[in-house]
Amino acid sequence: MATFASRDPSAPEFWSERFEQEFTPWDRGDVPAAFRQFVATSPRPYVTLIPGCGTGYEVACLSEAGWDVTAIDFSPAAVEAARHALGRWADRVVQADFFSFLPDRPVEFIYERAFFCALPRPMRQAVVARWAELLPPGGLLAGFFFFDDAPKGPPFGIAPAELESLLAPFFERITDEAVTDSLPVFAGKERWQVWQRKPR
Repeated sequence: MATFASRDPSAPEFWSERFEQEFTPWDRGDVPAAFRQFVATSPRPYVTLIPGCGTGYEVACLSEAGWDVTAIDFSPAAVEAARHALGRWADRVVQADFFSFLPDRPVEFIYERAFFCALPRPMRQAVVARWAELLPPGGLLAGFFFFDDAPKGPPFGIAPAELESLLAPFFERITDEAVTDSLPVFAGKERWQVWQRKPR
């Protein structure tokens, strides 16, 4: 039975404890089908950032497809797990805080996978503002968004209308699809969405 000292999901220690005790119900062990399809049908490779990457299976998928990808996590244990899992792509994982990380080249695509819903609800506006700051006009934000009204988390769900109100000032939604291979913790409550950065 896992026991945890940290109760603050905005702190690296919260996530490190869970990785160290192998309590990771958000970790599917592979890459979701919608993401694979997105990569396969993209017109070209994009310079990609994966915030809160966890074990980072998508890093290998993108790297093998010729994409320039950097994955970050502020949890040392998550970074260690990702580097162990990724083998020859391990150097593409960096320990960093999303809100202060400065990419060494302009980002064209940000992948969202259980990062937005992992952080406490009061942090949402800051996350969206950082997404908008990092992406140029035409840049893409794509991934899995968790819709739920349960008060406790993580994962912290959001109402569709609230997500729309947060993103619409900066982004236009161009894809919204059901997810067919969700993990139990997300089943029936997540959608694959692609948003494009509006002109500044």
